[in-house]
Amino acid sequence: MDRLIYVAMSGAKQTMLQQSTVANNLANLTTTGFRAQQAAMRAAPVVGEGLPTRAFAVDSTPGADFRQGVIQHTGRDLDVAIEGRGWIAVQAADGSEAYTRAGSLEVNGNGVLQTRGGLNVTGEAGPIAVPPDVRVTVGRDGTVSTVPEGNRPNQVAALGRIKLANPDESQLVRGADGLFRLRDGGVAPADPQVRMVGAALEGSNVNAVDAMVSMIALARQFDLQIKMLQNAENNDRQASQLLASR
Repeated sequence: MDRLIYVAMSGAKQTMLQQSTVANNLANLTTTGFRAQQAAMRAAPVVGEGLPTRAFAVDSTPGADFRQGVIQHTGRDLDVAIEGRGWIAVQAADGSEAYTRAGSLEVNGNGVLQTRGGLNVTGEAGPIAVPPDVRVTVGRDGTVSTVPEGNRPNQVAALGRIKLANPDESQLVRGADGLFRLRDGGVAPADPQVRMVGAALEGSNVNAVDAMVSMIALARQFDLQIKMLQNAENNDRQASQLLASR
């Protein structure tokens, strides 16, 4: 009896956690460069004396869906998207190097190239500083160039090159801040093969239909687990009545 309770109880709890994962994906349906979270169930034995045959159902997040989202042209010079595989290197809030696909960039009040979230974009030679009163463009290889306002377009000055990396996706883990980092805490080298699309942004790769279907399926699964608990309670009550009648 208690084995049924273990499985149903832990299954209901982990189903709720999976619903949270799917809900988070839906909430980021329009987030630039977002990578959908994946979730899966697995069985885990209960460790403890007298419990060698018990098992819990455990929710795990094996990784992210790294398929590319739809690239939409915006016409804004500081909007960039990665074409195919690759990542934009940024300096996270803790000072470490992290990676993102969100290419909506801007220049802060100090003239430093940043993401819309306020993180410094990592250049191959350090942070990229932009002088005032210039137009900024980003090339396919990540080179940041400027054209002084009012001058002819052929007067172009290169400021630096955005660090574009292409680490093994199996070694990437998502942090609480939504950025990806290497599993071992290292730094990925720059990859000259990564290409960017200017004046464009990559949308989220969350499939709204799939996410809604998953929400419905998880809701039904949760109801099933609750019914199993209710059946276990009814069976226990009937067994007690039979024993009491003897």
